[in-house]
Amino acid sequence: MSAIRVMTIFGTRPEAVKMAPVVQRLRESSDFHPIVTVTGQHREMLDQVTRLFGITPDHDLNVMRPEQSLVDIATRALRGLYKVLEQVRPAMVLVQGDAHSTFIGALAAYYHRIPIGHVEAGLRTADKYQPFPEEMNRRMTSSLADLHFAATPSAKANLMREGVHERAIVVTGNTVIDALYAVKDLTGIPSVDGLPPLEGRRLVLVTTHRRENWGDPLREIYLALIDLLERFEDIELVFSVHPNPAVRRVVNDVLRSHPRAHLIEPPDYGPWVQLMQRAYLILTDSGGIQEEATALGRPALVLRRVTERPEGVAAGTLKLVGTDRRRIVDEAGLLLTDATAYRAMARAHNPYGDGRAAERIVQALRYHFGRIPQPPEEFAG
Repeated sequence: MSAIRVMTIFGTRPEAVKMAPVVQRLRESSDFHPIVTVTGQHREMLDQVTRLFGITPDHDLNVMRPEQSLVDIATRALRGLYKVLEQVRPAMVLVQGDAHSTFIGALAAYYHRIPIGHVEAGLRTADKYQPFPEEMNRRMTSSLADLHFAATPSAKANLMREGVHERAIVVTGNTVIDALYAVKDLTGIPSVDGLPPLEGRRLVLVTTHRRENWGDPLREIYLALIDLLERFEDIELVFSVHPNPAVRRVVNDVLRSHPRAHLIEPPDYGPWVQLMQRAYLILTDSGGIQEEATALGRPALVLRRVTERPEGVAAGTLKLVGTDRRRIVDEAGLLLTDATAYRAMARAHNPYGDGRAAERIVQALRYHFGRIPQPPEEFAG
């Protein structure tokens, strides 16, 4: 039998990290011919990941423009993806997560009547503006998808409440755990430039980028970081600064002059994983980092009002703290002073995956296309 053409579409670093294990598994299977298409809206960060995992895109739309709007991304990506799909005509399109390229990729496939598989399906906050625009991207993608690869049982439950038939859902675990496990023990990973000596110091690792936090919420977060630096003289703050100018302006205004605030360019994924492993505490508004921190046993404070990943909060590794300056200082201060509270978060259960999510996705695709008689055993959470 001939190999089935499956196109994967992604455009950002988080999507690339989570889709890379799927691409690798598809390559290993004689049943499939994977075709990789990238939109490229986060050029440098995307290229870091594709190099690390040995992925050469077959089609690169390169839609990145300085300070582009969501409308700019959507229109350029839709036009480009529509043309690529018209040329390639795969048997299925796989999209991942909740980025703009996720929904636009699904929409382009729908316009061509090509079946859609959604990796990391079913995440929900029940607030269409939190996170923005990711919550609506994933909801609209669910409406278009034919196969839903849910990371956890609770994500599956979300989909079923919305009317998705159980037969169309497979609980796989999250592919970010596959990627993390593949990278975390690699040797020869270069160190990150600009890091201070950490002997006898505690590393506090920070990332922010969510659009709903732009403006005053970001300033509140960064002022809280200044408060923590002044209160705890043994901490070194390492901040991976997102390339978006809306983030960089505020970061530089508030944090640039502090001698223990180290602002770095987003590292390659390998060095980033090693930084997370060295961190004492992580503060983030990212989605995937919530899962990675949980898998690594690193307490993480989530700088958002809601999260679509409640499993980590329930397990105790994540804590929602929002963007209020005093709340952030109080919660971080507790973990920096109370060893019992810290150990309770660091030892929590990881509900997000076992490193076999991509394997389950490929097996589910083999079952869908009639290459095997039984669907894969699902991830239990």
